[in-house]
Amino acid sequence: MSEITAIAAELRDRAGKGAARATRQSGKVPGVIYGAKQAPICIALDPRVLWAELNKPGFTTRLFDIDLGAQGKQRCLARDVQFHPVKDVPLHVDFMRVAADAVVHVKVPVHAVNADKAPGIKRGGVLNIEHHEIEVACSPDLIPHEVVVDLTGMDIGHSVHVGQLALPAGVKPYHLAADATVITIAPPTVAKVAGEGEAAAAG
Repeated sequence: MSEITAIAAELRDRAGKGAARATRQSGKVPGVIYGAKQAPICIALDPRVLWAELNKPGFTTRLFDIDLGAQGKQRCLARDVQFHPVKDVPLHVDFMRVAADAVVHVKVPVHAVNADKAPGIKRGGVLNIEHHEIEVACSPDLIPHEVVVDLTGMDIGHSVHVGQLALPAGVKPYHLAADATVITIAPPTVAKVAGEGEAAAAG
């Protein structure tokens, strides 16, 4: 179940680069709310509030209720954040409106757990995560925070494919085929190098 976070924003009366620059000069971060067959709304956010949310897990998988005061609230997903190339501070943020009956596509992070219970890891195997994110399709209230892969019992050479992921009911992988590899436990790199050295000595 996706978390819903309430944040406040101010309306901006103008769009464009000049207006966005003026918003930043006033100490705010410009943004826009779009989608759901409605006109875009230009907004300005407190940078401290935005930065706090960016530093929490799952910024792009959480729902936001953006409070625009007299204009009411807009339920949205964060879609894009532009950062300063040197200072690494947010310069602009895009939010997309979502309706309860909508189907959204969201990239969800992949997390491997129980590595200490994987025989392949204990024997020096290397965990390879082929896809650090999985794009899923679901209703907004079903967006998972993460896709968890349990490594318990996995040995060297073991792989987990998209079709084997334990996704919540109503959440389906999008774009990737069921046989696409998500995680593998590869043979130890050190063992491979040692083997090559032995072969060279024998030759």
